[in-house]
Amino acid sequence: MNLHWPNFLVAEEDGATIGIGQVKPHNDGTRELASMVVVPERRGQGVGGTIIQRLIADHPGQVLHLTCRVPLRGYYERFGFRALSKEDYSPYFCRLMPIANFFGAIFKRRIVVMRRDA
Repeated sequence: MNLHWPNFLVAEEDGATIGIGQVKPHNDGTRELASMVVVPERRGQGVGGTIIQRLIADHPGQVLHLTCRVPLRGYYERFGFRALSKEDYSPYFCRLMPIANFFGAIFKRRIVVMRRDA
């Protein structure tokens, strides 16, 4: 959803893409750290963390949101994100989360919304 390729940061090694991520804006003014992917053979080697740090640095003073599976919550907390309660969701996440949780329930995966304040 809302893929705008110029927003993407691409990590490459020897001409091969090893990870990607983006910050995407939503119509309600929120910005979301999204589309984070690192190739399996490079996970756990700091590629994702470097992408996250760069995307945060590229958006100084901006509040960033993200959604992730509950087991990844601790990973994102290292970068200053904290889980939100439903009452703190922006309008975009109020619309998205019922759909995300519906599909998450099918695959037995719970999704959490997190925010990093500026």
